[in-house]
Amino acid sequence: MAAPVRPPAGGTFTLARRVRRALKRVPVWAWRVLMHAVKKSEHARFNVDPVTGVDYHHDIDFVGDGIHAHRLDVISPPFSPAAGLHPVYVYFHGGGWTSGDKAALTKYCASQAAGGIVVVNVNYRKAPRFHMRHVLEDANAALEWVARNIRRYGGDPQRLVLGGDSAGGQISALLTASGLHAELAEHYALRPAVAQRTIKGLVQHCSIVDFSVFFDRGFVLSLNFVRMLLPGGRRGRHGRAAALREASRFISPIEWLDARFPPVFLTTSERDYFYGANLNFIDRLRRHQVPTRTLIYGWENANTEHTWQQDYRFPESQEVYRQLQDFVHDVAG
Repeated sequence: MAAPVRPPAGGTFTLARRVRRALKRVPVWAWRVLMHAVKKSEHARFNVDPVTGVDYHHDIDFVGDGIHAHRLDVISPPFSPAAGLHPVYVYFHGGGWTSGDKAALTKYCASQAAGGIVVVNVNYRKAPRFHMRHVLEDANAALEWVARNIRRYGGDPQRLVLGGDSAGGQISALLTASGLHAELAEHYALRPAVAQRTIKGLVQHCSIVDFSVFFDRGFVLSLNFVRMLLPGGRRGRHGRAAALREASRFISPIEWLDARFPPVFLTTSERDYFYGANLNFIDRLRRHQVPTRTLIYGWENANTEHTWQQDYRFPESQEVYRQLQDFVHDVAG
């Protein structure tokens, strides 16, 4: 079990902070423009040389309303009844809640399926048109579909691991917490689709798990990223920073973390602008004695910018995949 990398005094971490200051307070509209510009290139770049030897089932409508946001993919090892059922890894893509698509994660998910895991790659409705209640409804509906249908793809619905990158990591962590805290589930009018005992682990890649960092001076993203996830958005009652900080408790997974959480595998780096949030999450996990594995790279690893795990070409990504597969098989049997 790796220990978290603590920020060194000065040196490369000082440089990292200078870079983050230069990028501080990116507004939501600028983020959406940027993500729209890179969407097609990411899809092509991340999916070069498709993984063979696994089965692909694309664009399954898990709600039944025909919209793209309610589609998922199942990527699985070839199913043989004699081999038994595989653990299931349910994955939510990132994109700052406003962008992104499961398609860019196809090769990432197929790489895990090649390791003997049934992977479910999920889309969901996005902000700013929709807020966190809608996102969690979709994530919960995807789990309900998994519970009812995953056996036909060789997956065991009693052995689930949830995961995601960036905003997707926040979704998977908050969904996990909603099954443990009635107050949180009631806040979102959510009835958890699966029994908590079936969630055997949680995977977090550069995840947005501690919203307190949004209120730090000079943080890279504006507070409107927080506002847009709340009912009423900017026009609601959460305009002032103090009220917004209080309201953010219901979207910040670290606020709901306790000893009942399943084991966690977390990957991040000093080059990730949610590095501090991830260190805070690791510290809280260990204080609650939640079994925790970490893979944390320093600033010298140039391939480890935010959500580098999606890019198959990097040796750092390959190490993530190796440890992730070990983690899933260890916790899910």
